[in-house]
Amino acid sequence: MPHSTHPRAHTPGAENATEAPTARPRATAHGAASGPLPVTDRTRITRAPERQRTDRTELYGILDDALVAHVAIVRDGLPLVLPMGFGRGGDAIYLHGSTGSGIFRAMAAGTPISVTVTHLDGLVYARSLFDSSMNYRSAVVFGVPTVVAAADKEEAMRVVSEHLMPGRWTEVRDMTKRELAATLVLRLPLDEASVKVRAHGASETADDGDDRSIWAGVLPLRVAALAPETSALTPAGTPVSAAALAYAASLASVASGSGRAAG
Repeated sequence: MPHSTHPRAHTPGAENATEAPTARPRATAHGAASGPLPVTDRTRITRAPERQRTDRTELYGILDDALVAHVAIVRDGLPLVLPMGFGRGGDAIYLHGSTGSGIFRAMAAGTPISVTVTHLDGLVYARSLFDSSMNYRSAVVFGVPTVVAAADKEEAMRVVSEHLMPGRWTEVRDMTKRELAATLVLRLPLDEASVKVRAHGASETADDGDDRSIWAGVLPLRVAALAPETSALTPAGTPVSAAALAYAASLASVASGSGRAAG
């Protein structure tokens, strides 16, 4: 099973501060690592603890390869989980949404959150359903987000853009002042995070008594891009975005096993 950690109550931090992001190319080593991830009561893996990873660069890789994170918050006494696009810059991730969003206003006010990213890399077919499993890479980040200052907001949006659509930032017009004013950007530091990875085959031993005529192994899974679909109001003959084509090619390279998604 993907991520499972030991729960612990969290005390909100001090008043929100502001900090500028550090932009980076997708899926590369960017931003100086500040040592291994600390193992706290909240980040310690208790189920299959041998799968826990504390290498900060492994955390970066899991985040950089993802397009969607699931953000968890307690609102009005009830848990709520929302999928969101995000971007990583240095030792932080950035979330953006409307200034009119109640969830974003709650996070901006200092409500603790957790952010989860999971990659399903394969289905593990054992000779029993009990022993069947999944190969995955998962990360959970805990903390209190802070609001990115107005002066740094556009750069933070560039970080998110380059994470989700590498190269697209230079293909389109600049954001307007009105668009920036309507956008709330939050920064969550990667100070407390838990990483769990399974990356091996089916569990089997020579003396397990299972029927060897039943196939066992792993079905690898990858994300792939289909052919670009041009919008209805794009004039005929307009070249497809170079950024979109490059990203599709990078996904194909990952699927073939010759590389990883990159901008």
